[in-house]
Amino acid sequence: MSIYRNFIHADRRCRRKFLINMGWKGFLGFRKFQRRINKGSLFPAFQFISVTNDCNLSCQGCWVTASGTPDYMPPEMINSIIEAGKRQGSYFNGILGGEPLMHPELMNIFRVHPDCYFQLFTNGTMLTPKVAAELRSLGNVTPLISLEGDEAVADTRRGGHNIYNRTMDAIRNSISEKLITGVAISVCKSNIDMALSDEFVNKLHDMGVLYLWYYIYRPAGSMPNYELALDQEEIYRLRKFIVEGRDRFPIVLIDAYWSAEGEPFCPAADGLSHDINPAGYIEPCPVLQISADKINPDSAKSPYDGSVFLRDFRDQIHSKTKGCVLMEDPAWVKEFCIKHKALNTSNRPDYLDALETAPRTPSHGSCPVIPERKFLYRFAKRTAFFGMGAYG
Repeated sequence: MSIYRNFIHADRRCRRKFLINMGWKGFLGFRKFQRRINKGSLFPAFQFISVTNDCNLSCQGCWVTASGTPDYMPPEMINSIIEAGKRQGSYFNGILGGEPLMHPELMNIFRVHPDCYFQLFTNGTMLTPKVAAELRSLGNVTPLISLEGDEAVADTRRGGHNIYNRTMDAIRNSISEKLITGVAISVCKSNIDMALSDEFVNKLHDMGVLYLWYYIYRPAGSMPNYELALDQEEIYRLRKFIVEGRDRFPIVLIDAYWSAEGEPFCPAADGLSHDINPAGYIEPCPVLQISADKINPDSAKSPYDGSVFLRDFRDQIHSKTKGCVLMEDPAWVKEFCIKHKALNTSNRPDYLDALETAPRTPSHGSCPVIPERKFLYRFAKRTAFFGMGAYG
Protein backbone atom coordinates (compact mmCIF):
# COMPACT_ATOMS: atom_id res chain seq x y z
CA MET A 1 0.00 0.00 0.00
CA SER A 2 2.94 2.37 0.57
CA ILE A 3 3.92 2.18 -3.10
CA TYR A 4 0.35 3.16 -3.87
CA ARG A 5 0.62 6.04 -1.39
CA ASN A 6 3.64 7.52 -3.15
CA PHE A 7 2.00 7.07 -6.56
CA ILE A 8 -1.21 8.77 -5.46
CA HIS A 9 0.87 11.63 -4.06
CA ALA A 10 2.04 12.41 -7.60
CA ASP A 11 0.35 15.11 -9.64
CA ARG A 12 -2.79 13.95 -11.43
CA ARG A 13 -1.43 14.88 -14.87
CA CYS A 14 1.82 13.05 -14.12
CA ARG A 15 -0.09 9.93 -13.04
CA ARG A 16 -2.27 10.00 -16.14
CA LYS A 17 0.68 10.43 -18.53
CA PHE A 18 2.54 7.66 -16.73
CA LEU A 19 -0.35 5.21 -16.93
CA ILE A 20 -1.21 5.98 -20.58
CA ASN A 21 2.06 6.96 -22.27
CA MET A 22 4.37 4.74 -20.24
CA GLY A 23 2.08 1.95 -19.07
CA TRP A 24 -0.51 1.23 -21.76
CA LYS A 25 1.49 2.47 -24.76
CA GLY A 26 4.59 0.80 -23.36
CA PHE A 27 2.76 -2.52 -23.15
CA LEU A 28 1.47 -2.23 -26.72
CA GLY A 29 4.85 -1.04 -27.96
CA PHE A 30 6.62 -3.99 -26.38
CA ARG A 31 4.17 -6.38 -28.05
CA LYS A 32 4.97 -4.77 -31.39
CA PHE A 33 8.67 -5.10 -30.64
CA GLN A 34 8.25 -8.82 -29.98
CA ARG A 35 6.49 -9.22 -33.32
CA ARG A 36 9.32 -7.31 -35.04
CA ILE A 37 11.89 -9.59 -33.44
CA ASN A 38 10.03 -12.63 -34.73
CA LYS A 39 10.19 -11.15 -38.22
CA GLY A 40 13.91 -10.37 -37.94
CA SER A 41 13.57 -6.60 -37.62
CA LEU A 42 16.24 -4.73 -35.63
CA PHE A 43 14.26 -1.67 -34.52
CA PRO A 44 14.54 -1.63 -30.70
CA ALA A 45 11.72 -1.62 -28.16
CA PHE A 46 12.72 1.91 -27.21
CA GLN A 47 15.63 4.24 -27.68
CA PHE A 48 18.13 5.99 -25.49
CA ILE A 49 19.03 9.45 -26.74
CA SER A 50 22.23 11.01 -25.40
CA VAL A 51 21.37 14.63 -26.13
CA THR A 52 24.73 16.11 -25.08
CA ASN A 53 28.19 15.13 -23.90
CA ASP A 54 28.40 18.27 -21.77
CA CYS A 55 28.32 17.86 -18.00
CA ASN A 56 28.95 19.89 -14.86
CA LEU A 57 30.52 16.94 -12.99
CA SER A 58 33.40 14.54 -13.62
CA CYS A 59 32.42 11.12 -12.32
CA GLN A 60 34.50 8.02 -11.83
CA GLY A 61 33.66 5.44 -14.47
CA CYS A 62 31.77 7.88 -16.71
CA TRP A 63 32.11 7.03 -20.39
CA VAL A 64 31.18 10.52 -21.65
CA THR A 65 33.97 12.71 -22.97
CA ALA A 66 33.58 16.04 -24.72
CA SER A 67 36.17 16.94 -27.32
CA GLY A 68 36.74 20.67 -27.49
CA THR A 69 33.32 22.27 -27.80
CA PRO A 70 30.64 20.01 -26.28
CA ASP A 71 28.13 18.43 -28.64
CA TYR A 72 24.42 19.20 -28.34
CA MET A 73 22.16 17.08 -30.51
CA PRO A 74 20.14 19.36 -32.82
CA PRO A 75 16.43 19.50 -31.92
CA GLU A 76 15.44 18.38 -35.42
CA MET A 77 17.52 15.21 -34.97
CA ILE A 78 16.00 14.50 -31.55
CA ASN A 79 12.51 14.99 -32.97
CA SER A 80 13.23 12.70 -35.93
CA ILE A 81 14.43 9.94 -33.57
CA ILE A 82 11.30 10.26 -31.45
CA GLU A 83 9.03 10.32 -34.51
CA ALA A 84 10.74 7.22 -35.91
CA GLY A 85 9.98 5.45 -32.65
CA LYS A 86 6.33 6.49 -32.80
CA ARG A 87 6.00 4.99 -36.27
CA GLN A 88 7.09 1.69 -34.74
CA GLY A 89 4.69 2.03 -31.80
CA SER A 90 7.38 3.10 -29.32
CA TYR A 91 6.49 6.11 -27.19
CA PHE A 92 9.11 5.76 -24.45
CA ASN A 93 12.55 7.34 -24.63
CA GLY A 94 15.43 7.50 -22.18
CA ILE A 95 17.16 10.88 -22.20
CA LEU A 96 20.86 10.75 -21.28
CA GLY A 97 23.92 12.95 -21.34
CA GLY A 98 26.40 14.10 -20.06
CA GLU A 99 23.91 16.04 -18.04
CA PRO A 100 20.81 16.32 -20.27
CA LEU A 101 19.44 19.34 -18.39
CA MET A 102 22.32 21.32 -19.92
CA HIS A 103 20.66 20.99 -23.34
CA PRO A 104 18.93 24.36 -23.99
CA GLU A 105 16.06 22.85 -26.01
CA LEU A 106 15.25 19.89 -23.78
CA MET A 107 12.03 21.23 -22.29
CA ASN A 108 10.75 22.12 -25.75
CA ILE A 109 11.42 18.54 -26.87
CA PHE A 110 9.29 17.22 -24.03
CA ARG A 111 6.63 19.80 -24.82
CA VAL A 112 6.22 18.97 -28.52
CA HIS A 113 5.78 15.26 -27.78
CA PRO A 114 2.94 15.15 -25.21
CA ASP A 115 1.99 11.68 -26.45
CA CYS A 116 5.37 10.26 -25.37
CA TYR A 117 6.97 9.46 -22.04
CA PHE A 118 10.54 10.33 -21.11
CA GLN A 119 12.88 9.06 -18.43
CA LEU A 120 15.36 11.82 -17.62
CA PHE A 121 18.71 10.50 -16.37
CA THR A 122 20.14 13.38 -14.32
CA ASN A 123 22.75 13.99 -11.65
CA GLY A 124 20.21 16.29 -10.02
CA THR A 125 22.43 19.32 -9.56
CA MET A 126 20.36 21.31 -12.07
CA LEU A 127 16.97 20.01 -10.98
CA THR A 128 15.90 23.24 -9.30
CA PRO A 129 12.40 24.02 -8.01
CA LYS A 130 11.80 25.95 -11.26
CA VAL A 131 12.83 23.00 -13.44
CA ALA A 132 10.75 20.60 -11.34
CA ALA A 133 7.72 22.88 -11.69
CA GLU A 134 8.14 22.95 -15.47
CA LEU A 135 8.37 19.15 -15.58
CA ARG A 136 5.17 18.97 -13.54
CA SER A 137 3.37 21.20 -16.05
CA LEU A 138 4.46 18.83 -18.83
CA GLY A 139 3.55 15.65 -16.94
CA ASN A 140 5.32 13.26 -19.34
CA VAL A 141 8.76 13.07 -17.69
CA THR A 142 10.04 11.02 -14.76
CA PRO A 143 13.35 12.25 -13.34
CA LEU A 144 15.75 9.41 -12.52
CA ILE A 145 18.18 11.08 -10.12
CA SER A 146 21.60 9.53 -9.64
CA LEU A 147 22.63 9.14 -6.00
CA GLU A 148 26.12 7.67 -5.88
CA GLY A 149 27.00 7.73 -2.18
CA ASP A 150 26.75 9.54 1.12
CA GLU A 151 28.60 12.69 2.10
CA ALA A 152 31.86 10.78 2.47
CA VAL A 153 31.67 9.07 -0.93
CA ALA A 154 29.65 11.23 -3.32
CA ASP A 155 32.18 14.02 -3.87
CA THR A 156 34.89 11.50 -4.74
CA ARG A 157 32.62 9.44 -7.00
CA ARG A 158 31.23 12.47 -8.80
CA GLY A 159 34.13 14.90 -8.90
CA GLY A 160 32.24 17.77 -7.31
CA HIS A 161 31.52 19.56 -4.04
CA ASN A 162 28.66 18.94 -1.61
CA ILE A 163 27.16 16.52 -4.13
CA TYR A 164 25.20 14.37 -1.68
CA ASN A 165 23.26 17.31 -0.25
CA ARG A 166 22.67 18.79 -3.70
CA THR A 167 21.33 15.44 -4.88
CA MET A 168 19.03 15.14 -1.88
CA ASP A 169 17.76 18.67 -2.61
CA ALA A 170 16.98 17.58 -6.17
CA ILE A 171 14.97 14.60 -4.89
CA ARG A 172 13.04 16.91 -2.56
CA ASN A 173 12.41 19.41 -5.38
CA SER A 174 11.06 16.64 -7.60
CA ILE A 175 8.81 15.17 -4.93
CA SER A 176 7.62 18.61 -3.78
CA GLU A 177 6.34 19.19 -7.31
CA LYS A 178 4.66 15.78 -7.16
CA LEU A 179 6.66 14.26 -9.99
CA ILE A 180 6.95 10.50 -10.38
CA THR A 181 10.45 10.35 -9.00
CA GLY A 182 13.09 7.65 -9.30
CA VAL A 183 16.56 7.31 -7.82
CA ALA A 184 19.41 5.41 -9.47
CA ILE A 185 22.57 4.10 -7.87
CA SER A 186 25.54 2.55 -9.65
CA VAL A 187 26.66 -0.01 -7.10
CA CYS A 188 30.42 -0.23 -6.58
CA LYS A 189 32.79 -1.13 -3.77
CA SER A 190 32.68 2.32 -2.20
CA ASN A 191 28.88 2.50 -1.89
CA ILE A 192 27.65 -1.11 -1.75
CA ASP A 193 27.07 -1.13 2.00
CA MET A 194 24.92 1.99 1.76
CA ALA A 195 23.11 0.83 -1.37
CA LEU A 196 22.16 -2.54 0.11
CA SER A 197 20.99 -1.26 3.47
CA ASP A 198 17.43 -1.13 4.78
CA GLU A 199 18.09 2.40 6.01
CA PHE A 200 18.92 3.66 2.50
CA VAL A 201 15.87 2.11 0.82
CA ASN A 202 13.43 3.10 3.55
CA LYS A 203 14.75 6.66 3.64
CA LEU A 204 14.09 7.11 -0.07
CA HIS A 205 10.61 5.64 0.27
CA ASP A 206 9.80 7.89 3.22
CA MET A 207 10.85 10.89 1.13
CA GLY A 208 8.31 9.88 -1.54
CA VAL A 209 10.55 8.16 -4.11
CA LEU A 210 8.47 5.71 -6.16
CA TYR A 211 11.22 3.54 -7.66
CA LEU A 212 14.87 2.71 -7.02
CA TRP A 213 16.98 1.56 -9.95
CA TYR A 214 20.09 -0.50 -9.25
CA TYR A 215 22.97 -0.56 -11.74
CA ILE A 216 26.31 -2.34 -11.57
CA TYR A 217 29.32 -0.06 -11.78
CA ARG A 218 31.04 -0.54 -15.14
CA PRO A 219 34.59 0.81 -15.48
CA ALA A 220 34.61 3.12 -18.46
CA GLY A 221 35.80 6.48 -19.72
CA SER A 222 38.97 8.39 -18.92
CA MET A 223 38.72 7.47 -15.22
CA PRO A 224 37.60 3.81 -15.24
CA ASN A 225 38.73 3.15 -11.65
CA TYR A 226 38.75 -0.63 -12.01
CA GLU A 227 39.26 -1.04 -8.28
CA LEU A 228 35.64 0.01 -7.75
CA ALA A 229 34.19 -2.88 -9.79
CA LEU A 230 32.21 -5.48 -7.85
CA ASP A 231 33.48 -9.03 -7.52
CA GLN A 232 31.30 -12.11 -8.13
CA GLU A 233 30.28 -12.43 -4.50
CA GLU A 234 29.21 -8.79 -4.37
CA ILE A 235 27.18 -9.12 -7.58
CA TYR A 236 25.42 -12.13 -6.05
CA ARG A 237 24.81 -10.10 -2.91
CA LEU A 238 23.24 -7.33 -5.00
CA ARG A 239 20.97 -9.68 -6.94
CA LYS A 240 19.86 -11.45 -3.76
CA PHE A 241 19.11 -8.14 -2.06
CA ILE A 242 16.99 -6.96 -5.00
CA VAL A 243 14.93 -10.15 -5.23
CA GLU A 244 14.38 -10.43 -1.48
CA GLY A 245 13.84 -6.68 -1.16
CA ARG A 246 10.89 -6.82 -3.51
CA ASP A 247 9.11 -8.75 -0.77
CA ARG A 248 10.27 -6.48 2.05
CA PHE A 249 10.34 -2.88 0.88
CA PRO A 250 7.40 -0.58 0.01
CA ILE A 251 9.19 0.78 -3.07
CA VAL A 252 9.61 -0.48 -6.63
CA LEU A 253 13.06 -2.02 -7.08
CA ILE A 254 14.30 -2.19 -10.67
CA ASP A 255 17.30 -3.88 -12.26
CA ALA A 256 18.54 -3.94 -15.84
CA TYR A 257 20.27 -7.29 -16.00
CA TRP A 258 18.10 -10.29 -15.19
CA SER A 259 14.97 -11.84 -16.72
CA ALA A 260 11.89 -13.01 -14.83
CA GLU A 261 13.55 -16.41 -14.55
CA GLY A 262 16.70 -14.82 -13.11
CA GLU A 263 18.77 -15.43 -16.23
CA PRO A 264 21.31 -12.69 -17.04
CA PHE A 265 21.12 -10.98 -20.42
CA CYS A 266 22.46 -8.04 -22.41
CA PRO A 267 19.70 -5.55 -23.38
CA ALA A 268 21.59 -4.50 -26.51
CA ALA A 269 22.10 -8.11 -27.63
CA ASP A 270 18.38 -8.76 -27.15
CA GLY A 271 17.59 -5.67 -29.23
CA LEU A 272 15.65 -3.97 -26.45
CA SER A 273 17.52 -0.70 -26.69
CA HIS A 274 20.44 1.06 -28.32
CA ASP A 275 21.99 4.44 -27.66
CA ILE A 276 22.17 7.36 -30.07
CA ASN A 277 25.03 9.65 -29.15
CA PRO A 278 24.99 13.48 -29.45
CA ALA A 279 26.47 13.34 -32.95
CA GLY A 280 23.73 10.94 -34.09
CA TYR A 281 25.78 7.73 -34.16
CA ILE A 282 23.99 4.55 -33.08
CA GLU A 283 25.96 2.63 -30.45
CA PRO A 284 25.05 -0.82 -29.09
CA CYS A 285 24.74 0.81 -25.65
CA PRO A 286 26.11 4.03 -24.16
CA VAL A 287 29.27 2.46 -22.72
CA LEU A 288 30.16 0.63 -25.97
CA GLN A 289 31.25 3.66 -27.95
CA ILE A 290 31.68 2.22 -31.41
CA SER A 291 29.35 2.74 -34.33
CA ALA A 292 28.89 2.00 -38.02
CA ASP A 293 25.50 3.68 -38.44
CA LYS A 294 24.21 7.23 -38.13
CA ILE A 295 20.78 8.81 -37.85
CA ASN A 296 19.68 10.74 -40.94
CA PRO A 297 16.91 13.19 -39.96
CA ASP A 298 15.96 13.67 -43.62
CA SER A 299 15.36 9.98 -44.29
CA ALA A 300 12.31 7.94 -43.33
CA LYS A 301 14.33 4.73 -43.71
CA SER A 302 15.20 2.95 -40.48
CA PRO A 303 18.98 2.96 -39.82
CA TYR A 304 18.57 -0.19 -37.71
CA ASP A 305 17.26 -2.79 -40.13
CA GLY A 306 20.01 -2.22 -42.67
CA SER A 307 22.78 -2.40 -40.09
CA VAL A 308 25.14 -5.34 -40.58
CA PHE A 309 27.07 -4.02 -37.59
CA LEU A 310 24.15 -4.23 -35.13
CA ARG A 311 22.92 -7.56 -36.48
CA ASP A 312 26.35 -9.12 -36.11
CA PHE A 313 26.76 -7.61 -32.65
CA ARG A 314 23.55 -9.26 -31.46
CA ASP A 315 24.54 -12.60 -32.98
CA GLN A 316 28.07 -12.49 -31.58
CA ILE A 317 27.06 -11.50 -28.05
CA HIS A 318 24.40 -14.21 -27.86
CA SER A 319 27.05 -16.81 -28.56
CA LYS A 320 29.67 -15.15 -26.36
CA THR A 321 28.10 -14.10 -23.05
CA LYS A 322 24.87 -13.37 -21.20
CA GLY A 323 26.64 -10.66 -19.26
CA CYS A 324 28.45 -7.45 -20.21
CA VAL A 325 31.12 -7.95 -22.86
CA LEU A 326 32.80 -4.64 -21.98
CA MET A 327 33.54 -6.00 -18.51
CA GLU A 328 34.21 -9.63 -19.37
CA ASP A 329 36.25 -9.19 -22.56
CA PRO A 330 37.02 -5.54 -23.38
CA ALA A 331 39.64 -6.50 -25.97
CA TRP A 332 36.91 -8.20 -28.03
CA VAL A 333 35.19 -4.82 -28.45
CA LYS A 334 38.26 -3.52 -30.28
CA GLU A 335 38.40 -6.63 -32.46
CA PHE A 336 34.73 -6.27 -33.35
CA CYS A 337 35.16 -2.58 -34.14
CA ILE A 338 38.07 -3.29 -36.49
CA LYS A 339 36.19 -6.17 -38.14
CA HIS A 340 33.32 -3.84 -39.11
CA LYS A 341 35.53 -0.81 -39.79
CA ALA A 342 33.39 0.99 -37.23
CA LEU A 343 34.12 4.40 -35.78
CA ASN A 344 35.46 5.18 -32.35
CA THR A 345 32.69 7.47 -31.08
CA SER A 346 34.14 8.07 -27.59
CA ASN A 347 36.05 11.32 -28.31
CA ARG A 348 39.06 9.56 -26.78
CA PRO A 349 41.71 8.70 -29.42
CA ASP A 350 43.19 5.96 -27.23
CA TYR A 351 39.81 4.31 -26.49
CA LEU A 352 40.33 1.15 -28.54
CA ASP A 353 43.91 0.66 -27.41
CA ALA A 354 42.81 1.10 -23.79
CA LEU A 355 40.21 -1.63 -24.29
CA GLU A 356 42.87 -3.99 -25.59
CA THR A 357 44.85 -3.73 -22.36
CA ALA A 358 41.95 -3.25 -19.92
CA PRO A 359 41.55 -5.86 -17.15
CA ARG A 360 38.59 -8.21 -17.22
CA THR A 361 36.06 -7.73 -14.43
CA PRO A 362 33.03 -9.83 -13.38
CA SER A 363 29.65 -8.78 -14.73
CA HIS A 364 26.08 -9.79 -13.94
CA GLY A 365 26.65 -12.81 -16.18
CA SER A 366 28.67 -14.39 -13.38
CA CYS A 367 25.74 -14.39 -10.95
CA PRO A 368 23.94 -17.65 -10.05
CA VAL A 369 20.33 -17.78 -11.22
CA ILE A 370 17.85 -16.34 -8.73
CA PRO A 371 14.32 -16.27 -10.22
CA GLU A 372 11.91 -13.49 -9.40
CA ARG A 373 9.58 -14.40 -6.54
CA LYS A 374 6.81 -11.85 -6.86
CA PHE A 375 4.16 -12.37 -9.51
CA LEU A 376 3.95 -8.70 -10.50
CA TYR A 377 7.69 -8.47 -11.20
CA ARG A 378 7.65 -11.71 -13.22
CA PHE A 379 4.63 -10.49 -15.17
CA ALA A 380 6.16 -7.06 -15.82
CA LYS A 381 9.44 -8.48 -17.06
CA ARG A 382 7.72 -10.93 -19.38
CA THR A 383 5.15 -8.55 -20.87
CA ALA A 384 6.84 -5.14 -20.88
CA PHE A 385 10.26 -3.53 -20.86
CA PHE A 386 10.22 -3.03 -17.10
CA GLY A 387 13.80 -3.07 -15.86
CA MET A 388 15.05 -4.60 -19.07
CA GLY A 389 16.58 -1.87 -21.14
CA ALA A 390 18.50 0.54 -18.98
CA TYR A 391 22.04 1.38 -19.91
CA GLY A 392 23.27 -0.36 -16.77
